[in-house]
Amino acid sequence: MHKRSTQHAPLSFRRLIGTSMAAKLAVDTGSQIFNPFLPLIAAGLGLNVVQLGRLVGLRNVMGIFSPLSGALSDRFGYRLIIRVSLLLIATGCLLLAVSSAPWMVAVAIMLSGLGTSAFVPNLHAFISSQLPYKLRARGLGMIEYSWALTGIVGLSLIGLLIAATGWRTPFYLLAVAMVAMSLVFGAMPGEHGHGAAAAIPATAATPTGTAADTASRRHWLRRALSVFVIGSNRRSTYATIAAATLSFFAAMQLMITHGAWLAGTYGLDAAALGLVALILGCFDLTASVAVSLFTDRIGKKRSVLIGIGGSLAAYLVMPFLDTGVVQAVFIIAVARMCFEFNIVSHFPLLSEQVPQQRGQVMTLGAASTMLGATLAGFTGPWLFVNSGVPALAWTSAAAVATGLAIVALFVREGSGT
Repeated sequence: MHKRSTQHAPLSFRRLIGTSMAAKLAVDTGSQIFNPFLPLIAAGLGLNVVQLGRLVGLRNVMGIFSPLSGALSDRFGYRLIIRVSLLLIATGCLLLAVSSAPWMVAVAIMLSGLGTSAFVPNLHAFISSQLPYKLRARGLGMIEYSWALTGIVGLSLIGLLIAATGWRTPFYLLAVAMVAMSLVFGAMPGEHGHGAAAAIPATAATPTGTAADTASRRHWLRRALSVFVIGSNRRSTYATIAAATLSFFAAMQLMITHGAWLAGTYGLDAAALGLVALILGCFDLTASVAVSLFTDRIGKKRSVLIGIGGSLAAYLVMPFLDTGVVQAVFIIAVARMCFEFNIVSHFPLLSEQVPQQRGQVMTLGAASTMLGATLAGFTGPWLFVNSGVPALAWTSAAAVATGLAIVALFVREGSGT
């Protein structure tokens, strides 16, 4: 575990969690804004939901760079990478707010995705480095209240804001919020000793000429590939990541399309979709609170299994409850709640698989789950438009069933105390 600087007072639990929750609330609002309002934003941009869904998928593709941010954070500190990532998201939000062409939307979403894919896992790693394992689910569970509060506060207000001023205004406000939170993290006590590999001394002897060029290329290739290499506990670590990726794929298929589903089938407008976001947020909050209260006691792996099992049941019955807006919103909310319980329990479980490579492992997990979400951005809208809710729900059910088997057979609890 990284040592904190003795030049600063250590972060209090209240300041650590409060600041992190505020920052993640802004980031999560930017991430989730497309879910309920996809049809409205697409119409404003002159696109259809499938086209915008694919562009949103580009945001998740940027997760492939997440392991690089983990390697940098292990060397230079989590807080620096967190600040830079917030500024990248701010730039993406601002560009999206002024977008007038699909290429501008694509660049904006990619910048936001690059920032988000670096921010979330490095925030989790930063918090994990500050908390003992026996309290980590409590801390990370409280951080994930922000995901729920996004629906309760963020998206419900954005629905009213879009109805009153149009879809661009929220993106301006989000850009301002990201810059403000970057400044707040800049005022926090720094952390040092992030396991950096020692820099090569300037006086060290190095090869010259063609041999030097070849050696340099091989060195950087090894360094690039090393971000994907886990030094110990490989099977359990990769299994944990794989199961989370399948859960993200399943959940994002539903999240990216539920606005189009409810608007197209039941005629919900922006304000009504904002109300649905509030309801979903309440269910998400219930799950996050449950994690912070119970997961440390019952075990992280067991909590993950419970969450995946609940998601599986919800996806299986979802098509049979698409008979009215109340039933549809209810089963969407249950699926979201179980996913939230699963994935928030997953974070502390993954954080202790390889403690000496925590930044790398957390960002590698984020990269993998973002790729799962990328695939969902392509498959979710397409399945919904062409085959309806049953195809959407049952492909998600197949994904989480596979994840359930992987966790049960290959994942083991972390050894931290």
